[in-house]
Order: sequence, then C-alpha cells, then structure tokens
Amino acid sequence: MSGDRYTFANVVRMEWIKARSVRSVRWTLLLGMVATAALGVVAGYNTRSASGDPTSNVLAGIALGQVITGVLGVLAMSGEFSSGMVRATFGAIPRRGLVLAAKAAVWGTVFLILGEVTELVAFLGGTALLRAGVPHPWLAQPTVTRAVLMGGAYLALTGLIGLGVGTLLRHTGAAVAVVIAGLFVVPIIIGAANHGYGKLLPVLIAGNSLAAVKPVPGFTWSPWLELGIVALYPAILLAAGGWLLTRRDA
Repeated sequence: MSGDRYTFANVVRMEWIKARSVRSVRWTLLLGMVATAALGVVAGYNTRSASGDPTSNVLAGIALGQVITGVLGVLAMSGEFSSGMVRATFGAIPRRGLVLAAKAAVWGTVFLILGEVTELVAFLGGTALLRAGVPHPWLAQPTVTRAVLMGGAYLALTGLIGLGVGTLLRHTGAAVAVVIAGLFVVPIIIGAANHGYGKLLPVLIAGNSLAAVKPVPGFTWSPWLELGIVALYPAILLAAGGWLLTRRDA
C-alpha cells in the first residue's frame, strides 16, 4: 500500500502497535495511575472536616496523575524524534498531519480509559475510608458522578497537552520542562500575584471546578465550560504542532 493511501484507521492501528510495544511506557503509565489512585485513598483517610468537599479530597491524586499523563504525552512524540523512528514513520506515511491525528486518537483514548478507571478507584477507595463524621458522597449524586468523570477526562487532556508540546518542541527535556512549568509553576506565580486568571489555568480548574462538588470562590463558571477551556489547550497545541510538522524536515 502506498504511503499516501493509508487511511486513518490504518494509521491508528500502527500507532496502537507502537504504543503498546514499549514496555517501559506501559509500566510507567500503569504504576503512575496506581499511585494516583493511592493518593486519593490516603486523602480520604486523612479527611476529618465535615465542612469541606470530600469528593474533591479523594480525587486529589489528580495532581500526580496529570504529571504522568503529561510527561508520557510528551514522550509519545519526542521519543520518536530522539530515536529517529519518526523518519521511518513519515517515510511510510508522508501525511504527517494524519500521523499526529492518529497518535492523538490512540494516546487520548488510552489516557481517557485509564484516567476514568483511576478516578473511579480513587473515589471508591477514598470514600470507603472517610471518617464517620464526614459526609460520604456517592455516585448516584449527579454532581459527584460529574466530578469523577471530569477528573478522568482532565487526565486525558493533560496527556494531549504533553503530546502537543512534544510535537512543537521535539526535545524531551525542554518539552517536559514546559509541561511541568505550565501545570505547576505558572499557577503558583499567578496565585502569588493575586491575579484573577486562575479559572483559565488547567491545574486550578481541575482542583477547584472539574473534580469539585462544592462551589469554590473565583470559579463561578459551569464545570462544563471550564472543561471546554482546558480542552482548548491541547486543541491549539496539536493544531500548531501539526502545522509545523508539515513545514519541517523530520
């Protein structure tokens, strides 16, 4: 089959084979998600206040999970550039935008499935260990279900943010530094400066809106709107990365 006649489904299958063939990535992702769920369980056990938001507490491991998915998203593309595999990929499939779209579909799906499972396990384990005097949220409550599902979706989006940054920069170290800075350093700086841009930053949106049930001052927009704002980040980064891929030599 000629490279320019590959369909999207063909390229998705190729990317899936590459994704599951790297044992170190597979184990890093699985162990990272286990650690993320464990943090939620520990947070649930340590929750003592009845006036807080127990749902947000047991989903607190999302702070670690976003690092795992973000860094692995970077490696999904930058790793191919550093190893030289990308030349073979683009040699077989000259339509570079198609390759990136397939990679985003494969990794986005993997991150979403594992993210949802991780958040569900964290919720169930964390709420099971809540103290007797703390309200016990349950999944039959629509706002609680929404928080759990959005927490998993957020982990998938941070993975795609990493993929977008990795595509733009190609260098693993630089891309990881940018992702970590964007998720942690920038929010700290903006918070210290007391700016009102917190509801535009992914990590603050996740902690105060997506994975929360009780309203948090400064985050008055709908969680669905906030999720859309987070989704804009990978959409813009991947669009820019795809544009650059078509204009650069591999």
